[in-house]
Amino acid sequence: MPAPVRFELLGVDTRSNARRGLLRTPHGTVETPVFMPVGTQATVKGVVPELLRACGSQMLLANTYHLALRPGEEVVRSLGGLHRFMAWDGPILTDSGGFQAFSLSDRATLTESGVAFRSHLDGSLLDLTPERAIAIQEALGADVAMVLDHCPALPAGKEAVAEATERTIRWARRCQRARTRDDQAVFGILQGGSHADLRSECAERLVEIGFDGYAIGGVSVGESPEEIRKALEVSTPHLPAHQARYLMGVGRPQDVLDAIAAGVDMFDCVLPTRNGRNATCLTRRGPVRMRNAAHKADPRPIEDGCDCPACSRFSRGYIRHLFLADEMLGPILASVHNLAFLHRLVRDAREAIGEGRYDRFRAEALEALGP
Repeated sequence: MPAPVRFELLGVDTRSNARRGLLRTPHGTVETPVFMPVGTQATVKGVVPELLRACGSQMLLANTYHLALRPGEEVVRSLGGLHRFMAWDGPILTDSGGFQAFSLSDRATLTESGVAFRSHLDGSLLDLTPERAIAIQEALGADVAMVLDHCPALPAGKEAVAEATERTIRWARRCQRARTRDDQAVFGILQGGSHADLRSECAERLVEIGFDGYAIGGVSVGESPEEIRKALEVSTPHLPAHQARYLMGVGRPQDVLDAIAAGVDMFDCVLPTRNGRNATCLTRRGPVRMRNAAHKADPRPIEDGCDCPACSRFSRGYIRHLFLADEMLGPILASVHNLAFLHRLVRDAREAIGEGRYDRFRAEALEALGP
């Protein structure tokens, strides 16, 4: 089966493992490292596609579980597929629903067959097997689909993590056998917690199965930044250099910078839009709380030097007013700025990698961001 998504490695920083590349997809080419905004239900909350483009978005993520429940993958297919449905003509990645087995564990029953969910909407049953997860994503028509994986809840002993890792590998084989589209990539997902032997074995066996790219799963589920770094250190050396590497669910600027240094190419997280809706804006000097009284008559933009649609037209004083007045434009502008901030961060990282100065760039950025 020909590879519908191809990763081209342009270079590696000589003083770190940071990489710069191109991810070529049926809906366009993405420069990496790349941050992907999360559009769980076929929308990045409050941000229309034109604004996503204006703030630098290249590729979006949508959610298999939520779209299967509402409106249903066949509705999306009948309306032209996910790209036309959400009016986004760029690349899209869909996760498999495996994370919902973790985050909605009170509504999920996990067996060797798959995950049986009781819908959070109406209590109806969604039986999500590896085969069903692929079928839903094929109906949605994303450029990149993810295998169904088992992400164990933390804290978990090594035996429980090993069991989840073995199940993830078995499910990955079933997902690979279930593929029918030759225009959609499928990425495998590494599990194994912070255990180097489990991570390395999982990587080797997934590479034997043969996927179009590989994701590092089982992070951003309650562990510390140090544990995230450890998981990266024991994962990336075992992944093919010529294929894309995706760290799932990570968007804190400090964690993104560390992961790029470890050789990761792709990221996604709800952090920028969730923080934006809660009046917290990301800046290179750390977060700014837009409800603070200090901004009441502040004529400055959220961040000096930012050319995003929020900063180029509106003041801190105005955006604070929007939040205090419960006007929906406040969360929209803050979300747009936060997305633009992360896109600019990875864009600057790409430039630093190309010039062989990523270590210095990262150190300066981390110092400015603060603890």
